Amino acid sequence: MVLTRLSWPYGGHHVFICGSFLRWTEPRPMMLMDGSLSEFQAFFDLPPGAYQYRFLVDGTWRFDERQPCLADEYGTVNNVIFVEEPSISHEAPHHELYVPRTNEVVDGISLYTASLPTHMPPDPILQASDAVIQVSHDWVSRLLSAQTTYDIIPSSSKISIMDVKLPVKRAFHIMYEQGLAVVPLWDDCRANVTGMLTASDFILILRELQSNARVLANEELEMHTVSAWKEGKLRIYGRSTGPPILRRRPLISVLDEDLLNAVALKIVQNEISAVPILGSSLEDGSSMTLLNLASLPGILKFICTHFGEYIESVPLLQYPIFRIPLGTWMPNTGRGSVRQLAILQRNASLSSGLDLLLEAGVSSIPIVDDRGSLIDVYSRSDIMALAKDDMYARIQLDQMTMEQALEQVYQTNGRRRCHTCFRSTSFREILERLSDPGVRRLVVIDPRTRLVEGIISLRDVFTFLLG
Repeated sequence: MVLTRLSWPYGGHHVFICGSFLRWTEPRPMMLMDGSLSEFQAFFDLPPGAYQYRFLVDGTWRFDERQPCLADEYGTVNNVIFVEEPSISHEAPHHELYVPRTNEVVDGISLYTASLPTHMPPDPILQASDAVIQVSHDWVSRLLSAQTTYDIIPSSSKISIMDVKLPVKRAFHIMYEQGLAVVPLWDDCRANVTGMLTASDFILILRELQSNARVLANEELEMHTVSAWKEGKLRIYGRSTGPPILRRRPLISVLDEDLLNAVALKIVQNEISAVPILGSSLEDGSSMTLLNLASLPGILKFICTHFGEYIESVPLLQYPIFRIPLGTWMPNTGRGSVRQLAILQRNASLSSGLDLLLEAGVSSIPIVDDRGSLIDVYSRSDIMALAKDDMYARIQLDQMTMEQALEQVYQTNGRRRCHTCFRSTSFREILERLSDPGVRRLVVIDPRTRLVEGIISLRDVFTFLLG
């Protein structure tokens, strides 16, 4: 049994508590704390488990909005508490310092994977309970369902937009100079936003040109407009199957009145980094005004900024990420993953890395040394560094290594910090760090050897939180 204290800190004349641990029968009176005029408390000896409860305050049933809550199928909201044995530690389980790893080639891509240790089985994982996860899902759903896209639009901001008639080369350089990974496209003929130009488009362009000509001609990018590229992309990659980035689909957008949970779900399900926020400029809705872009970093930043005090009530915050079913993990950690965590060695070719970014549907790849220790992460947006001094016109993708590609990024943007965490890092710290617009993922590493153990992305977090 665990001695458990429950409190009502909002005052009242007569305060009672009733809950599942009392079989929802007779409410039990609560007593004022010594020295307090408003906080009532009650103590119970409870076995480990999840319990729901409510307060009866001066004849009215109430619940504490600052504590974990759970709504039933009838809409009744109760507080919930999770009682655990005091001996259970929230620290991450011990794991080996070194695990044998192998290098294999799959479809021409160099994958650095880990094998299970033969002399020591993976440590047991104490997963967060379904009840704890459900309460967190319910909390996030209620919060995002009460906010609209308009709430996340900054009061003062600048948004870039490109004309579809712009030459591809010029568009490439503008995105590089302004540090853009995605930009909306405007079509004068339609008087509307008709698409998005992304770093992935330039990966496809470079890969296609080199596969056809073997020597990339700088002039080819000057002859093609963005609209011509988009039409050509549909002919080459316009298939209904395969990764979403290679499928033919209409512009994905949201309205300023859409609920945030629907917006976040649309971004996650379509595997895109940002979506245009449109507002009707005419009563008949025939013309739409581009207001801003919605992205997962923006939504998470909004939540952490405006609802930080309420986030404290999410029970999962105290858990280390290793106890929560999110992210992609190496096999030797004992964690299952929907997709394989692909890691490239530094001597792998840039072409293999770009193929992996497109075909595997991942936005970044950890790059490791010969031992498997993390060097840095190469993401789709890093391709923009090849615009400096028209570097893309003087290289062969299959001859440049990932290490050389990273050096090009450093020469263009300067040395950067590789954002990492440990398996013992709390979920709260993960959310706080990912709310920084410059951090889209955290690589989980061994603190002593820097061996890669997993990766936690913004998409992983929202996929998990949205249930």
